[in-house]
Amino acid sequence: MTNPSKPLDLANLDPLTAGIFQATTSGDRSARLREWLQTGPNEALLHEVYRELSSKDKGVAKQLKEKIDEIKRSHGQEALASDWAQKAELILSAPRLNMADALAWQRDAAKAGAPLSREPLASLKVKLVEVVKGVEDLQHQVMVQRESAVLLAQRIEVLSTKPIAEAEHGHAGLLNDVAQWQTQAQSLTVSAVWPSVDLKYPNQLDAAGKQMQAVWDGFSAALALANLALSDASSALPPVPVWADEIRRQRGEAVHAPAVTTSNPVQPGAEKSDKAEKTVKPKIDPAQRQAMRELALQTVTHELVSLEKQITENQGAALPEACIALRNALKTHGKNLDTSLDERLHLALKAAGDAEGWQRWLADQVRLDLVTQAEALLDDHKVPTVGGRKMQDKLRQLRDGWKQIDQGGLPNHALWKRFDAACNEAYKAVLAWLEQMKKDSADQRAQRVALMDEVKAWTAAHVESDDWRAQLRALHQFADRWRNAGHLSEKAFGEMQSQWKGIFKAAAARLEAAQKASIERRHALIQEAQEVGAAPALRIDAVKALQQRWQVEAQSVPLDRKTEQKLWEVFRAPLDEAFQRKGADRPQTAAPVSDHDRAVIEASKALDAANASGDVSQIRAAMAALDAALRGQALQAKAGQSAPVSAPAVQVVAAEPVLDTDKDSAAEDASDVAPAEEAQNGADPSKTDEVSEQTPVPAPAAAIKPAKPVIAVRGDDRPGQKRTEAPSGRDGRRDARPGERGVRPGADRGPGPGRGGDRFADRAPRGDFREDRGPRLGDAAFRAQREAMERAEMSLRKLAAQAHGETLTRLMGAWQERQADALPTSQELGKAVPAPIRQAWVQAVGAEAKAPADNALLRLEMAAEVPTPADQLNARRALQLQLLTQRNQPGPKETWAQDVAQVLSGPHEEATARRLQNALKNLLRS
Repeated sequence: MTNPSKPLDLANLDPLTAGIFQATTSGDRSARLREWLQTGPNEALLHEVYRELSSKDKGVAKQLKEKIDEIKRSHGQEALASDWAQKAELILSAPRLNMADALAWQRDAAKAGAPLSREPLASLKVKLVEVVKGVEDLQHQVMVQRESAVLLAQRIEVLSTKPIAEAEHGHAGLLNDVAQWQTQAQSLTVSAVWPSVDLKYPNQLDAAGKQMQAVWDGFSAALALANLALSDASSALPPVPVWADEIRRQRGEAVHAPAVTTSNPVQPGAEKSDKAEKTVKPKIDPAQRQAMRELALQTVTHELVSLEKQITENQGAALPEACIALRNALKTHGKNLDTSLDERLHLALKAAGDAEGWQRWLADQVRLDLVTQAEALLDDHKVPTVGGRKMQDKLRQLRDGWKQIDQGGLPNHALWKRFDAACNEAYKAVLAWLEQMKKDSADQRAQRVALMDEVKAWTAAHVESDDWRAQLRALHQFADRWRNAGHLSEKAFGEMQSQWKGIFKAAAARLEAAQKASIERRHALIQEAQEVGAAPALRIDAVKALQQRWQVEAQSVPLDRKTEQKLWEVFRAPLDEAFQRKGADRPQTAAPVSDHDRAVIEASKALDAANASGDVSQIRAAMAALDAALRGQALQAKAGQSAPVSAPAVQVVAAEPVLDTDKDSAAEDASDVAPAEEAQNGADPSKTDEVSEQTPVPAPAAAIKPAKPVIAVRGDDRPGQKRTEAPSGRDGRRDARPGERGVRPGADRGPGPGRGGDRFADRAPRGDFREDRGPRLGDAAFRAQREAMERAEMSLRKLAAQAHGETLTRLMGAWQERQADALPTSQELGKAVPAPIRQAWVQAVGAEAKAPADNALLRLEMAAEVPTPADQLNARRALQLQLLTQRNQPGPKETWAQDVAQVLSGPHEEATARRLQNALKNLLRS
């Protein structure tokens, strides 16, 4: 076991981590890290390994950091799971389930990030869902039972209007239904989750049961009394009017019809009106109305005071009996009661456990909210606050809401007047909006009609036009104008849309026909491209001709972008495959590697090895060796220069370009040259293959080509080499040409015969010029030397930057410690700091600190062109203005070495050192 409190070194960490630190590459290190993480190391060891890896391989250290973060998250999730499990158990173990907490538990746990899919939270979530579902189902059953009780009471009342015999016949069925209802209600109360049901549901079930039982008891007693009256004439009549009249008729007594009070009784023989006249309600005396109000106020106040007293005595306890008494009083006297006690009644009922409260107060609150919303539709200046469509919908919603409230409660005339006035005022804005909409619709309809007429005229004017691009552009513009022409009703737009489609189709008919013909021609080109691509020998001229024909077709007849892109991809696919096949076959037909190419490849490998060592001298030596190999010096040294260059023909071959990067290889170039030479010698190129098949032709010696004079060659023209301007003519200037300033047409421009003279007599022929850079390279050798050179140059740049940074660090450290002997040498500082300048820096560092040189630091930042801190910007601008006024004075770029000496003579401060280091990063490289 390792001691996590004691840090481990690499020698101890490496065997514990499956050799992560011994891996040579980042990929190997990453693979070993994954294998080691599967063993489950402890968290302390993970932190120790991450501390070491973060400075060596940031990519692999990032993977380890993710693993450490994952472990931290798992620990945090375990703690969250424990906390939320305790909360869930508390909710489940409570004697009465808190529905709000149970419903919010899962939501809050998910927001907190608790792992709900893991145990024990998963099982607790299921339990809570089941308990909540059980409570909700039980509450639903209570509502069903309440409605069933109401329906049973209605059946009993309806049966009481039937004859006695029919009522007696239905009595047995009702008896079974009542007993079944009571059994079901009793089963609800014995449920395990019944204590968790909302308090209003038990009261509602109890009230429904009592009401139904009272109706049933009254019906049963009246039916028994009716049966007794039928058997005994001396018995009293039942309280049911229908049954009493039936018994009277059986006894032979007179039956009085009920009086009907109407405002206009119908006379015999008169026609009935379409609408029945309403009964005229008798007017109530104002004194009697006042007395009824006082009685209602006194009765309700008495019950309210009694309820409030019981609420005070029983803190938080439900008082169903007191609530029922108060509600009975409100049922009797509520319509005669004013609104002064509404809020007080509502609060008392809510405190006593009645979830509904006083409905009239609630209805007035909702009405007041509707009034506020209606008045908010217009601001203080009678300006609409919403648009016309939204205001129309809002007014409809507000009036529907008011109707729903009036259906279930007593009306409030004062609030209705305010509400109706606000709605009527807001509707004026709706009317104005509707008028504007009608006007806009008419204008937009006229605009669309004019557009259709314009398209018809355009179609007639372009019957013989072949400018398909212009036609397509015009059709797109017409379609955009139709789409942006404005809003119409669905019916009007449907009618005009059908007309527009017909007109637009007629306008685009010629273009669609041309596009169809163009697609057929492009399919023909695709067929030709497939044939050219499938040919054994790829003909470049045929490919170019096909592409040119495709471009002409594409430019003449435009197609949809997606269709044109698909056709182009199908067209180019066989040609791309042919070029890829040609490129894949080229290495197989490549010539064997020559001694020169082999030497270049070996020198490239040696340069890569020196590059891996990180030694600048080795890298530069390897680069020199590679350059010598490129020029053929290595081969000459190996051969002892025993074999001279044999023929001018070899020189001519060596003078070819180093590497042909086009698709045609050097072998194809050579094959193209042979027929040309035969044609030049008088042979028939068409019969070359026949001659080669009949008699084997021996390989001829290197053909001697006439050397062409090199005209105006500007330096080395190999790939990757810079073209330098070679001086020519007198005084390093190029030779003048006829027509230029100072040269007469036809005049001799130098010694020698003719106008040209012997300008190029002292220059080497083409073969001699090409010989300096070595023979032609193969593809593999060229790529190897190029990539090796690029990697070496990059390594040299990195090493130079690293040495530059170390030199700056040592310079800053020597200044901080005031140690002049610790300053870097002149060679380390570079050619920008000669020995006298370094000596001045040594004296500045070795002497005692003087006052800080702020202006010198600002001049350094100007010379290095680096930004200045924000708090010193004003000083830099002032110094720049001052320097502009000093004529013939050296600038900051000329005196930066002396400015550095002034800064080094001052005290070392962190901000000053940072600014000096930023400036020296650029100045020492210059």
